[in-house]
Amino acid sequence: MRPETSPARALDPRRQQVVAELEHTILARYPAATFTLRAGIDEPDATYLTTIVDIEDPDEVLTLVLDRLLELQIEEQLPVYVLPVHPPARVAATMQQVQRERQESVFPLGARTV
Repeated sequence: MRPETSPARALDPRRQQVVAELEHTILARYPAATFTLRAGIDEPDATYLTTIVDIEDPDEVLTLVLDRLLELQIEEQLPVYVLPVHPPARVAATMQQVQRERQESVFPLGARTV
């Protein structure tokens, strides 16, 4: 089953092929990854493949495809970018953990309040 992809605009055949290649490479290592596509804001010709992965460090996804991305961007002049992010539930859990840690540093457990 192919993850959902919602293109911001119709992609030319070459760009479709590149996006499919990147998705395939990422899915081989992270089978639960999902993707969304969008055009660039400041660079409308650019294609951004947002990759949602529930792993400790989403930058591992970028490391996986970085050489290919550089080849596409430099040699083929094809502005395609991968943006790895955590799923919203993980972001929310991280934010809650940070908030708890801040509260504990201000009011350590066992501290007496008057």
